Amino acid sequence: MVMPVVYEVLNRCADAAAAAALLKYMQEGHHEDMLNTGCFTKSEFEQCAPTIFRSRYVAATQADLDRYLAEHAAAMRDDFQVQFPTGEVVCERMTWTSIGSFGDTAHQ
Repeated sequence: MVMPVVYEVLNRCADAAAAAALLKYMQEGHHEDMLNTGCFTKSEFEQCAPTIFRSRYVAATQADLDRYLAEHAAAMRDDFQVQFPTGEVVCERMTWTSIGSFGDTAHQ
C-alpha cells in the first residue's frame, strides 16, 4: 500500500511585521502555486505562535514529492527569497511519510 508523503516547511519569523508579510504571501498565492505544480493533493497552513507558522503539502507518493523537488522547488525557493531577502523568515524543511490516520477524517 502506498502511503502519502508530507512535505512540511516550518517558518520562524523575526518579528510581527515579518509574520504579517508571510501570512499575506502564503494566503495570496503561495499555497495555490504549490498545488498548481500538480505534485500535491492538498496543502495546510497553520500557526502555533505569533511568529511561527507551518505549511504542510501532501503528495500522494514519494515520486510526486521527488518530482516537485527536481522540477519546481528551486523556483519556489527563489520566489520566497525575493519576498524575504533579508532572512526575516527562516525556513526548516522536513519530509514525513504517513504511517496511519485515526479518528475523524473530516479534519485531515
